[in-house]
Amino acid sequence: MKVSQHFRIQQIIWVTCSIISFFSALPAYAHTQDEAEAVSDLGILEVTGRASDLIGQTDTASSGIIGQPEFEFRPLSRPGELVEVVPGMMATQHSGSGKANQYFLRGFNLDHGTDFSGMVDGVPLNLPSHGHGQGYLDLNSIIPELVDIVEFGKGPYHAEMGDFSSAGYVHFHTKHRMDKGLAKFGFGEDGYYRGVLADSYKFGKGDLLFGAEVNFYEGPWERDENINKFNGLLRYTADDGYKGYSLVGTAYHNNWDSTEQIPKRAIDQQSLSELGTIDDTAGGDIERYSLSGNWWRQSEYGETELSLYGVYSNFNLFSNFTYFLEDPVNGDQITQRDRRYTFGGVAKHTKYEDWFGFDIKNIIGLQVRHDDIPNVALHKSKDRAITRTVSKHKINQTSIGLYGENEIQWAEKFKSILGLRGDFYVYDVESHLMAANSGETNDAQFSPKLSFVVGPWYDTEYYLNLGYGFHSNDARGTTIQFDPESSNPVKAVDPLVTSRGVEVGLRTQYIPGLVSTFSFWWLELDSELVFVGDGGGTEPSGKSQRYGLELTNYYKPVDWLTLDFDIALTQSEFTNVPVNRKEIPNSVGTTISGGATIDLPNGVFGSLRIRHFDDVPLTEEGSVFADSTTVVNLGTGYRYKDYRLELNVLNLFDSGDTDITYFYESQLSGETSGVDDIHFHPVEPRTIRVQASMRF
Repeated sequence: MKVSQHFRIQQIIWVTCSIISFFSALPAYAHTQDEAEAVSDLGILEVTGRASDLIGQTDTASSGIIGQPEFEFRPLSRPGELVEVVPGMMATQHSGSGKANQYFLRGFNLDHGTDFSGMVDGVPLNLPSHGHGQGYLDLNSIIPELVDIVEFGKGPYHAEMGDFSSAGYVHFHTKHRMDKGLAKFGFGEDGYYRGVLADSYKFGKGDLLFGAEVNFYEGPWERDENINKFNGLLRYTADDGYKGYSLVGTAYHNNWDSTEQIPKRAIDQQSLSELGTIDDTAGGDIERYSLSGNWWRQSEYGETELSLYGVYSNFNLFSNFTYFLEDPVNGDQITQRDRRYTFGGVAKHTKYEDWFGFDIKNIIGLQVRHDDIPNVALHKSKDRAITRTVSKHKINQTSIGLYGENEIQWAEKFKSILGLRGDFYVYDVESHLMAANSGETNDAQFSPKLSFVVGPWYDTEYYLNLGYGFHSNDARGTTIQFDPESSNPVKAVDPLVTSRGVEVGLRTQYIPGLVSTFSFWWLELDSELVFVGDGGGTEPSGKSQRYGLELTNYYKPVDWLTLDFDIALTQSEFTNVPVNRKEIPNSVGTTISGGATIDLPNGVFGSLRIRHFDDVPLTEEGSVFADSTTVVNLGTGYRYKDYRLELNVLNLFDSGDTDITYFYESQLSGETSGVDDIHFHPVEPRTIRVQASMRF
């Protein structure tokens, strides 16, 4: 087994090097002016607001591109809410602000990232086999003011998208340059302070951009959150229109104290306030550093893109969800640790051809990633001091993805896109405490894709999409034989879990100024076992299906007014269980978001936004539901030349709804046994923040 795996890896590395060498050896080509106009610009894409003219540019109704002006005036309470520019997606929080958000899309409780892929400047953000959750997706390292373009898509229909993208994906692209520097300072209630400084300079043949962010926040909680967050970005970009490259370095550090979800019975008994906490030593700290390089070129041979990246991260999280259920003396606090080095690269080549009079676009791509995780561990602790180690592992995980895509324009108003993706995973797990849970595994997955695009007629385009996708499972779950707590035998998880999806949709611009999309979709996931980082063992989850309708609208009746309204209706259920246990806990069925943004010629601007998600089942039987949540945010201000003053009112109507709700067993101090109860984290009360900025 070991020899054959090493031989496969050597073969893959040889193929990778050969492809990269071939791409690098492609000769340069001198373009004429006419050819220059015919070739798209890979380096810099300008999008003002939500890209409105995407007819003929996308393959699905549910994909899109959004530029900085779309969210420039949005009042954001946290960086994770950037994903809410994706129609139908919600980002909530059940712990401290330094922790990754909970994400909800298409009936998925995506936890902290499983089945939703995130990337910044070609660097993947999802962390497989993570100490807290599979595919852990933390967006706190993003500086919103430096995001230039947001690309998104949904469903397993895109050959370029691999792991964690069955529900969807989002790619953030940072600015290449700034017309003027930016200095911003914000302050608000509950000890909120934030500063941003960014600028770019011409340096040699390119542009050198730097950005820095610092954020302190105590929060409204009885236990101060004590956020200490520092972000930095340094980017050099050289782009002459046909070829170019960029080098990007980032640094992120954050530490915080958490107020986690609390049991409803403690509120009913008046032993705890809604802003209180039970374990006041919960919290965490993280540091993350990355370096990446991107290179692109256009020639008579097509368009070529190469990228390499390296990331170091160190994560410590202290949590207590069940209080005194397992240990009535010391409490149930756990410490989760994850330290890793991630390396990877991508090679992609696009070729435009003419086959028998048909316009053809062929794409071939290769994606390689290796995660070296010297320490991923779960400990029992009290007041952040370790009392016992439950599990401690060293993991090496390698993934190789090779994909091809063929697009044929069969007629003026009909094209097909056929894709095939192959992924190969190798896991090497070493358990420091239980040797039987060590081992090596591997798995492969082939994912065909097929799309048809018809139109446009009357500025309306129609789409049919079919595809297979997957997500990987935690490496520890693929080799586990015995539960680390009870030592009972357990079943290992499948390394890769298949998903299948279908989508029918349309995009129309028939009404001047209005862009609308409509889609009906269905997605199925195979039966699986899930490795639970909070417990160190496995938990069964049945085969599931989700289907729904989505309607998005973006309307710009005049230059100074933008209106948008998105609604998503989803049905989620397990399919191989008794009829009375079909509900999928925390699967959001209805989401509504919308708003109005004004940007008047006299300098006045403002944004009013609403976010709503409906009742949510909390148990498989559907016996317990969480109430719906509605939050309205307001932002307004005045701009004069290079100066801007803003006033943001978050949770304008002081909603007392919950950010997230769970149902499970816990035990409070003084209780003699566990109690099944609702546990919730409230929406932060109304808060006012002021920001002043200057361009220079």
